[in-house]
Amino acid sequence: MSWNFALILFVLLVLTGIIWVLDLAVLRRGRERRAQVAMAQYDTALVGDAQEAERLRREAGDAARRVPWWIEYAVSFFPVILFVFLLRSFVVEPFRIPSGSMLPTLQSGDLILVNKFSYGLRLPVIDKKVIEVGKPQRGDVFVFRYPVDPDVDYIKRVVGLPGDEIAYLDKKLYINGELVPHVRDGDYFEPDRVSYIAQYKEKLGEIEHKILLNESNPQEYAPMWQFPNRGNCQYSRNGVRCKVPEGQFFAMGDNRDNSADSRYWGFVPESNIVGRAFFIWMNFSDLSRIGRFN
Repeated sequence: MSWNFALILFVLLVLTGIIWVLDLAVLRRGRERRAQVAMAQYDTALVGDAQEAERLRREAGDAARRVPWWIEYAVSFFPVILFVFLLRSFVVEPFRIPSGSMLPTLQSGDLILVNKFSYGLRLPVIDKKVIEVGKPQRGDVFVFRYPVDPDVDYIKRVVGLPGDEIAYLDKKLYINGELVPHVRDGDYFEPDRVSYIAQYKEKLGEIEHKILLNESNPQEYAPMWQFPNRGNCQYSRNGVRCKVPEGQFFAMGDNRDNSADSRYWGFVPESNIVGRAFFIWMNFSDLSRIGRFN
């Protein structure tokens, strides 16, 4: 969806830009020449009255200089489209959280900003990285194009980096054989299910965040389909083990029991990454949520 919008924005930018350049270089001067010719027809000697001649000259000049509506709109909108295109392509891009898979960190309805520069500078539309700036780190919340359907944007947390061995067994997370501990942090009211669920603190890399988890509720794990590098994962009744391929990442939602993520559909290719999410700029149901998040 964001890719389609980027393409539409790019097409509009090119069309309005061409008209803006043509108007500046050619069309504007042509209108001025026509205005001078039209005004010259109303000479005082021919009209007889100086004031009347001046009025007719002014009206003729204004009519000849009148900008066609399609040029006026294109010239007016070009700077706006250019600003929006550069902003969302290279700086930040807004997204709306559509579900509760990232609770309690992000709620459905949160409007967030995604840093497009954190993981490298990419050319818009063709999405080719031209400048290497950084790589996703464990604990980052990132937006990416869903590998199964690249027209859909997903948001999850980076759990596994290229080369990592990730295991999620009996609702416990292991990275390269080491248990990632989580500490109880009260209960959280989950609005989608209208019920309370246990909340925990967890730390991935340098980032401490909160997760939701019902440790007493059994959960079965199985691949949703034969995703790329399916052979890197082994499924069992109590969980899944995966070896993250080079150039790919293992992503999970903070709402561990209610998130369709890498445990089910596989890995996130680096080429699918849109950017790092970092700020809630609006939630119309709860203005107190505005601000940065981990």
